[in-house]
Amino acid sequence: MSEQQRHAERHVVIVGAGMAGVQTAVALRDQGFEGPVTLIGAEPHQPYDRPPLSKAVLLGKAEGSAFDIDFEALGIGLDLGREVTGVRPADHELDTATGPVGYDVLVLATGAAPVQLPGTEGVRGVHLLRTLDDAERLRPVLAEQHDVVVVGAGWIGAEFATAAREAGCAVTVVEAAERPLAGALPAEVAAPMEGWYADSGATLRTHARVARVEPGVVVLADGTRLPAGAVVVGIGARPATDWLTGSGIELGAHREVVADDRLRTSAPDVYAVGDCSSFPSGRYGERLLVHHWDNALQGPRTVAANIVGEDPAPYDPVPYFWSEQFGRFVQYAGHHAGADQLVWRGDPTGAAWSVCWLRDGALVAVLAVGRPRDLAQGRKLIESATHLDPTLTSDPSIPLKKAVAP
Repeated sequence: MSEQQRHAERHVVIVGAGMAGVQTAVALRDQGFEGPVTLIGAEPHQPYDRPPLSKAVLLGKAEGSAFDIDFEALGIGLDLGREVTGVRPADHELDTATGPVGYDVLVLATGAAPVQLPGTEGVRGVHLLRTLDDAERLRPVLAEQHDVVVVGAGWIGAEFATAAREAGCAVTVVEAAERPLAGALPAEVAAPMEGWYADSGATLRTHARVARVEPGVVVLADGTRLPAGAVVVGIGARPATDWLTGSGIELGAHREVVADDRLRTSAPDVYAVGDCSSFPSGRYGERLLVHHWDNALQGPRTVAANIVGEDPAPYDPVPYFWSEQFGRFVQYAGHHAGADQLVWRGDPTGAAWSVCWLRDGALVAVLAVGRPRDLAQGRKLIESATHLDPTLTSDPSIPLKKAVAP
């Protein structure tokens, strides 16, 4: 057998049937890989997209969000409802509840799991929103217009609060930090967003730590008792990597799989992509752990290129995500941690405004509220490390691409 034939007949097993796993399988076929491909998913459902769960699926406007992909026609094997419990890289084998599965090449795409509110595991009326089953359990809660308490004023908390208000529920959002999006945006940028809650009829309580959840009530640390027909927890997510304990595959500070700039792990023939892994960014000079849909869409192309034997460019995307909340379309591109200058575009009390972050004069990140053109142009300017004139940038009537420094 020639090296080329051996290469083509390797069995690629992908663990995780979300966006990253599905797109890796599709990218392999798009890039000409003809060997066997198996997609293993812990959930029994046909692979589906997650963003609609907090929107159309939750509100009953759609029954589901299954990917429009003919897996059979592509020759992609689906092994659904199967939980993977471990991996033995030296043996090229996975351990599952129903026996071992061998692989020649393994792709880890298990995503992230939502963080539970301590003490609420198994408590009736407490919900997470990560899976199709979660969304289906929450649909009747909204339909019956229960009083809802949302724990966490991050992206998912705001999106759920938006849907609950649209459904006619009374909504209280409690946030332990002093403001919404405390871990994601600087205080001055997040400040205008506080008013969005009140504008929508939701109540936002900051500096509010949950002491415990009782049937029908959320008790805060200061003794306040909030009526709650349902409690939705949105306090973050962690890479779903517990099953890799003892495998020898290197994990990082956040228990994520440590991948290199080609998305290879520390184990031979094992790649990692999407929410479960971090990668080194040459653009930003640090390792990035990106829990967003676009990363799960882009990374698979790099993984597939490696598997088919190409030498892809280092994986170093401009991170991007969006959120629909309280009637606003919020988009973000880049990574602002190392920025040394912040430039406002427009009035943050208005319906449409943007923020640009510069480092040594170059655009490194942009947040756009109702200004999609700023986002689209900004993303390209970040990719090209273009320097901007701060005075021109601050004028919202001037297109960002026209604000380039002389």
